[in-house]
Amino acid sequence: MPKRVLTTESGAPVADNQNSATAGSGGPLLLQDQHLLEKLARFNRERIPERVVHARGSGAYGYFEVTDDVTDYTYADFLGTIGKRTEVFLRFSTVADNLGGADAVRDPRGFAVKFYTEEGNYDLVGNNTPVFFIKDPLKFPDFIHSQKRDPFTGKQEAENVWDFWAHAPEATHQITWLMGDRGIPASYRHMNGYGSHTYQWTNEAGEAFFVKYHFKTNQGIRCLSSEQAAETAGKDPNSHQTDLLQAIERGVNPSWTLYVQIMPAAEAADYRFNPFDLTKVWPHKDYPLQRVGRLVLDRNPDNVFAEVEQAAFSPNNFVPGIGPSPDKMLQGRLFAYADAHRYRLGVNHTQLPVNAPKATTADNYGRDGYMATNAYGRDRKNYEPNSFDGPAETGRALSAPLAISGYTGTHEAPAHTKDDDFFQAGELYRLMSDDEKNRLVANIAGGLSQVTRDDIVEKNLAHFHAADPEYGKRVEEAVRALRED
Repeated sequence: MPKRVLTTESGAPVADNQNSATAGSGGPLLLQDQHLLEKLARFNRERIPERVVHARGSGAYGYFEVTDDVTDYTYADFLGTIGKRTEVFLRFSTVADNLGGADAVRDPRGFAVKFYTEEGNYDLVGNNTPVFFIKDPLKFPDFIHSQKRDPFTGKQEAENVWDFWAHAPEATHQITWLMGDRGIPASYRHMNGYGSHTYQWTNEAGEAFFVKYHFKTNQGIRCLSSEQAAETAGKDPNSHQTDLLQAIERGVNPSWTLYVQIMPAAEAADYRFNPFDLTKVWPHKDYPLQRVGRLVLDRNPDNVFAEVEQAAFSPNNFVPGIGPSPDKMLQGRLFAYADAHRYRLGVNHTQLPVNAPKATTADNYGRDGYMATNAYGRDRKNYEPNSFDGPAETGRALSAPLAISGYTGTHEAPAHTKDDDFFQAGELYRLMSDDEKNRLVANIAGGLSQVTRDDIVEKNLAHFHAADPEYGKRVEEAVRALRED
């Protein structure tokens, strides 16, 4: 029987469902990629009113203080002076479960920071892991579908989870993180945060640098074993929310030190692997951590719904001196996050207090729509340019332009000498102690052994073998033992 043809919602056949269309190989995404935009827009509208991902969250206010000079790399004003403080709101979250899910589960954690700068809000939207499962946003709706509740059984199914991963070898690195000891943080205070993506900084001279953000917890890393997490979730499903709330109320204000890795833009093309690949980290020996400042949380929200559930973060909220990179996952999120908020909260969600600028004022020609509070009229024109002293463009780009070349179309990422899906997963495995390896193998085998189809199991085992022969052998033996029981 011939295979069914995958089509768009209008019935047109899909030529490539693995690679987004870019401006040349390795270039930024194209607005003309109707299939990508349709998938992301459709995905954002699948559920209401909670977030499709990152639904279960906690948040707090605080400040970011610059401790080190980074003006050689960026002209962002909020990073321009040692000692300068900027108000922030930080939202933590789990990724896969629903709003009523438990906090102490094996899942990545969202780490989203809104900087209320004097040049507008800057949103840095990341996770507690420096990598992710996939490298192209075209695969994101499919990935999340595989991790969420099955539409028939109404619960997460190991067969769906591992079937997707069997077809996504690039996920091996993140799986090794997730199934390892850091897969279940003991609290939001005791985990790191990462920008995960590669971003661009631009200095006053117009020089461009690619950067990765690392928020290192000053409370120390603390994690839970699977057994401890099950007990914690049973006693208090809101354990992370409880911990964060009570710590700040006691005056025990959690803090993180921000470091960045900085790569001169000219070095990106010849780096040994694609520096814009979200499934990989930059080794610190290549690009050492450079300290930037300190983030402190010192005030709880007064109303969780108004300030945590309605908080909207979008990675396309940049400020002068900071911009995007060709990271395909980041490029997709530049559209998808803002679109999700317009659907879930309405087109005027940026006027809500938690989302509105605090150190400056939004001044543009957007108007009307549901829940509009900016009732401009009479002498306020709603078009530009005009002759009535309305706000006007600056003529200065927020960041340096990205160089592109080649033809439009769906491209695989450009090949670098060390571009493979397994090397860094093996590196991570070999860094672990014997006890850490034992727990990692047990966690993977516990889920993979529940899969009924042998071909799905074999495809996943091949990924672990490719990462490290010992890693693959131990997982294979553990899965076989559990399946034979």
